[in-house]
Amino acid sequence: MPAVRCLLLEAVKISEHKLANYNLLVILRESGKNIFSDVEQLLMIGSAEMLIEGIDPVIFTLGPLTVRWYGLMMALSFAFGVYYLIKNGKKIGYDEDLLLLLTIVVIISAIAGARAIYVLTNWPFFAANPQDIIRIDKGGLAFHGGLLGGFLSGWLFTRRHRLSFRALLDLSVPGIAIGIMLVRIANIFNQEILGRATLLFPFERHPTQVYGSLIGLFLLLQHNYLARKGENPPGYLFWSFVFSYSLLRGLIEETFRANPLYLWGYISEVWGAGFFTLTHLATPPLLILSWLMLRKIKNSR
Repeated sequence: MPAVRCLLLEAVKISEHKLANYNLLVILRESGKNIFSDVEQLLMIGSAEMLIEGIDPVIFTLGPLTVRWYGLMMALSFAFGVYYLIKNGKKIGYDEDLLLLLTIVVIISAIAGARAIYVLTNWPFFAANPQDIIRIDKGGLAFHGGLLGGFLSGWLFTRRHRLSFRALLDLSVPGIAIGIMLVRIANIFNQEILGRATLLFPFERHPTQVYGSLIGLFLLLQHNYLARKGENPPGYLFWSFVFSYSLLRGLIEETFRANPLYLWGYISEVWGAGFFTLTHLATPPLLILSWLMLRKIKNSR
């Protein structure tokens, strides 16, 4: 059975073999094989209608160097995040070199955490293809893993160097929000983060990459509004971001995104909505945590 699962997961690399996924599902059904429900859902979204003609994940190739849209968007996100944090960190009296070292540590930890969670949640495929574990240029970063990795490394770094962890968390929000916007655009070029089919709207499938990018834009605007509205206690802007992102992603992006369902398994073919994905299940604890942190921050003023 593990061999069959690996075979199926090999086939559901959405950016490749889209029509083959559907054909494989038909063949396996006709042969009477028992298919895991989550893998079946992934196979069903791999139809030829999801191909977007005329786009390429690669911007250009120069000898052995291949520059992809995903890598470019990630680099731009990191560059803006570092610039914003250092510029505003200096205003509250922190050393520029120390801030630069902090951003390097946090970025490396965030990438490692994001990739680790993605690999673990897709382990059967990566166990069969270990050479792809480090290929982050092709996509495959889990936001919650990146948040956890960056959060823990930043907390340890600020404790050691006696910096305000909460204040620096607030300064990280614009970079994260812009990262969400740009990376979701890159997901379009990679033809990933695909939406479920819908009968209610003029488009065949939900453009969940666009939904995710718009969520990032909203979070950036929300941050700017709260930052200009008045003096906020350290940490308030960051946990407001976590609360809003968890809520919007859980309600909008994840509901219409073609992800495996782990509980209930309800899919509305008309609306193109599905419940409940792994992110759906992780959303309530994150909302409770961020709400409790916001209360704690307000009460500590």
